[in-house]
Amino acid sequence: MVALIGRDLLSLADLSPQELQELLQLATQLKSQQLKLHCNQVLGLLFSKASTRTRVSFTVAMYQLGGQVIDLNPNVTQVSRGEPLQDTARVLDRYLDVLAIRTFAQQDLATFASYAKIPVINALTDLEHPCQILADLLTIQECFGNIQGLTLSYFGDGNNVANSLMLGCALAGVNVRIATPPGYEPDAGIVEQARAIAGDQSEVLLTDDPELAAKGSAVLYTDVWASMGQETEADNRLPIFQPYQISSQLLSLAEPEAIVLHCLPAHRGEEITEAVLEGSQSRVWQQAENRLHAQKALLASILGAE
Repeated sequence: MVALIGRDLLSLADLSPQELQELLQLATQLKSQQLKLHCNQVLGLLFSKASTRTRVSFTVAMYQLGGQVIDLNPNVTQVSRGEPLQDTARVLDRYLDVLAIRTFAQQDLATFASYAKIPVINALTDLEHPCQILADLLTIQECFGNIQGLTLSYFGDGNNVANSLMLGCALAGVNVRIATPPGYEPDAGIVEQARAIAGDQSEVLLTDDPELAAKGSAVLYTDVWASMGQETEADNRLPIFQPYQISSQLLSLAEPEAIVLHCLPAHRGEEITEAVLEGSQSRVWQQAENRLHAQKALLASILGAE
């Protein structure tokens, strides 16, 4: 078991390289049913943003561990009426064993964690999406075995997924290339943090050249061009981001055995073509399934499941 009992996961940078590898190993064992763990505890889901994969995978993971889940929709709690975060945090701390939060500001997540004694998990903020990247790394490991030294290339907006990919790849010893239009680069502070973690073990490269990023890469990865809360910008972004679409032409520049990932939901014909998403090199559905197994491993580790 990973030594994460009682700890928060607000960022992938909260993990050490060894802890990340142990989490991925545990997820593999749980997925193959080589190992079965149980915890009779309660997970709260406090989601201010829409969710399919995160909500369902966390719920199923907790049920499979023998626990229970409470969906704390902000619209039917006092959060929607302006109750201070620190008050809500201190109350939920007395009811729940662990809390997963999906919200906008990373600072709101940090506030909850500072006032609640129970573990708090980042189920997505505008800054990071660590649970997604746990599933991504699990998928890459399943496809390639030893992932250290591989190159992953991300195309599109320098958003929360790009931020967490840099941190996760740095921890795993994977080279990461982030290809974005000028002005849409990932968070500068996280770039610096990822490069510090990577040291001389791997590379964190930023570029505005999608072809350069794709050449020789083992993994091509993309996300929507306008994230939740940016819908009004979507039409204006289309011509800016078009050169960063993962198409068959871009995929042909990668390694012959390269795989394609997308965290979903996908806008077919925008950030990825239908042919690539449904093609033989796509591992998108395997990636989506692995949200369940990666998060089950995370919950089991944090709660000390036996």
